Amino acid sequence: MSGKSNEEFLGALYKNVKMGSDSIIHLMSKVRGDALREEMTAELNRYEGLAKEIGELIYDEGEQPKEENILTKLSAKMGMSFGAMMDPSDSHIAQMMIEGATMGVTENTKLLREYENRDCSQKAISLAKQSIRFMEDSVERMKKYL
Repeated sequence: MSGKSNEEFLGALYKNVKMGSDSIIHLMSKVRGDALREEMTAELNRYEGLAKEIGELIYDEGEQPKEENILTKLSAKMGMSFGAMMDPSDSHIAQMMIEGATMGVTENTKLLREYENRDCSQKAISLAKQSIRFMEDSVERMKKYL
């Protein structure tokens, strides 16, 4: 089953997941500790895997995956840069990761609630649930670096 709702749902999920991976890429250069860097690398791989799966479903719909607009990305990047500049400790970077993942959980949960009873594919619904669980787990994994 597919339709306009499925395209919208997948598009929004894709943007949210890509924002997570872009954020990790940006923050990675600021990380000092090897353990946190390894954890962030594993998370980046999972975000990219989710983005790939969601992107494939978007292609199946005959569309192209679209990332967040440049102004939104630039604003987020500037906020992270400022935050890391003010406190470059691994603890603070972990806190920023927790805040970002929490925003992702909130956004994807709202999307899921909005679209789960529309004409969306079960695969899209499943990927949304996977992304939420992953981000919730990410929050827990990052707590040990606080």
